[in-house]
Amino acid sequence: MHTLMVADDHPLFREAIAAVIEAGLPDSRLLEAESLNDALRHAGACAELDLVLLDLGLPDASGLEGLRALRAAHPWLPVAILSADQERRTILDALDLGAVGYIPKSTPRRDLITALAQLLEGQVYLPSDIMRRPAVPCTSPAGVETPSPGPRFTELTDKQLEVLIGLSRGASNKVIARELDIAETTVKTHVSAILRKLGVSGRVQAILAAGEADLAALLAERQGSSR
Repeated sequence: MHTLMVADDHPLFREAIAAVIEAGLPDSRLLEAESLNDALRHAGACAELDLVLLDLGLPDASGLEGLRALRAAHPWLPVAILSADQERRTILDALDLGAVGYIPKSTPRRDLITALAQLLEGQVYLPSDIMRRPAVPCTSPAGVETPSPGPRFTELTDKQLEVLIGLSRGASNKVIARELDIAETTVKTHVSAILRKLGVSGRVQAILAAGEADLAALLAERQGSSR
């Protein structure tokens, strides 16, 4: 049985989320909070809480302040943002602050259930359209936009490509290790190598880069040419 909490100041939206969870995750329990203070109180009193769905527009927290407060008070607690804001910068900032996912409020019911199930399995969730969105171009000192340099996917080994494909699906290290029949520590080693070779600072940046490339086609081409 999973325990979730939705923190949103709109009662009708909380009721809608409750209906979705009751229908799609019938063995789950849902707590409701209408403010950040409510969310912090529930989190402190409920040790079995598995996931928080946090709105960015709470009356006592502006923007990502609520996420910062929850992460500071309960760093063990998985928090996913559930918001109408779909700006790429907001999503990246939320993930950099430790959010385990970002779910737009416009997400269809079926996709919302899929997202919640994925998050409850310990995976990361990002909306597919965000994953496919092109990177923001760089700006030169003269103010002229230039294309961002493409990640060096060709420098990755076949196994590193397989790990990156798993990451891009939001799979955890444990899931990737099971799928590839390797140790979880080996997955961590591959992830470190991937970040270094792609010149990115974290898993989120690697996932976003992977969303802009056809890694499966590259891997298939390699494997085909090696036969």
